[in-house]
Formats: sequence, C-alpha cells, structure tokens
Amino acid sequence: MQLVDPRPARPIPIRITPLIDVVFILLVFFMLTSRLLPVSFMELSNSTGDTSSVTGEPVPEVTVVRNGETSWKGETYDIEALVSRLKVSGIEEINLATAATTRLTDFTTAYSRLSDSGITTHWKRSSQAAEEP
Repeated sequence: MQLVDPRPARPIPIRITPLIDVVFILLVFFMLTSRLLPVSFMELSNSTGDTSSVTGEPVPEVTVVRNGETSWKGETYDIEALVSRLKVSGIEEINLATAATTRLTDFTTAYSRLSDSGITTHWKRSSQAAEEP
C-alpha cells in the first residue's frame, strides 16, 4: 500500500512572480527604514544672518585663510589662539567663512575645534566662491 503519490516524471515549473513580489516588498521596506544620509557626514548649519536673534548685534565673522590659520578683525591667529581670544572676548557665536585658497581639511578642523569649544559656529558661504568657475 502506497501512502504518498509518486512524483510526476516532468519537472514542476517554479513560479517567479511571487518571488518578485516578495523582493519588491523587501526593497520598499528597507528603503523606507534606512537613513538617506550617512551618519559620519558633518551637518553644517547655514544661517548666515548678519545679526544675532538675541542681541541684535552683528555676529563676528572669522575667515579660514590657509594652513589652518584664521583671520579675525584684520589679525591672523592659529585655531587655538583664536578660540582662547574669542572666549576672552565673550563671543559665543560666529560666522565661519573661507578664502578662495582654503583647503577642506583646514575648514573642517577649524569648524570642529570652534564647535567643540562651545562656540556656536555657522558656515558662511562667500559670494566670491559662487562666482569663480
């Protein structure tokens, strides 16, 4: 007595349509649940208003010029000297601009050091950089 039906001699075709549906649903799920921006990128605030919202006084502008040096009020400082100078002056918020020859590493180093020291740092886009090809 045979309890199981014997298999047919011809192969049974595998239907692909349900597999494609499952893959599509998984794709949509992972697209909706994943982050679009990598976590390691630095997010820059770009509020470059000329006045602070609290006091109405102009926000000081610091320019990163070359080799990590910064320019503020016509004087050139290295980043550590600038941080201490800003702290002594009681400045807690600045606009950080760049010269045309500034390297990205110098900008990110200055931005990170100023932010880590508790100084609110805004990135200021210069109009010269936009005009240059």
